[in-house]
Amino acid sequence: MSLTKQQIVNWLMRCGEVFAEQKDFLTQLDTEIGDADHGLNMNRGFNKVVEKLPSFADKDIGFILKNTGMTLLSSVGGASGPLFGTFFIRASQSTAAKQSLSLIELTQMLKEGVEGVVSRGKAEPNDKTMCDVWWPVVASLEASNQKDLPVPQALDLAVEAARQGLESTITMQARKGRASYLGERSIGHQDPGATSAWLMMQTLAAVTH
Repeated sequence: MSLTKQQIVNWLMRCGEVFAEQKDFLTQLDTEIGDADHGLNMNRGFNKVVEKLPSFADKDIGFILKNTGMTLLSSVGGASGPLFGTFFIRASQSTAAKQSLSLIELTQMLKEGVEGVVSRGKAEPNDKTMCDVWWPVVASLEASNQKDLPVPQALDLAVEAARQGLESTITMQARKGRASYLGERSIGHQDPGATSAWLMMQTLAAVTH
């Protein structure tokens, strides 16, 4: 079983709903260690994606992802826009002209998206960033490829890996972004960007069931 183009479109539409629902929660997390705008920014960005999606939903997966990234880049403030925008733009490269994705192709898509985020933000493991969620997700999907698992099951396992990665950010000291200015005071707080990455993975898994 593969991930269809329609499921990708459904994922992005549903992300619009999720970030609207979680706006206040994400902003509260960001109030503790950032600029208090992460929830507002993610909500604004995915609102724009949902607005524009119908105009390119009939195109291939790579086109859809690239335009999603461009929309986030142009409409989201703070660090989130460039990072999540870059994630989708880089993820679009290996999915150009594709109408569906096998688990191997999906893994490659996410892996390249994460590499884009890393090259842009220079994050390393345990820096307390969204990458502390993305890396376990990619590792989990690579393990699922070895076992030849169906896409929905692989994504469920990846969501669990994402949750564990997210929880691990609570005990980390931030070494990137605004939160890093707090030094040890950043310990004990869940990273907002990592929370958004987890929400995106949870939503992706949900559209396959």
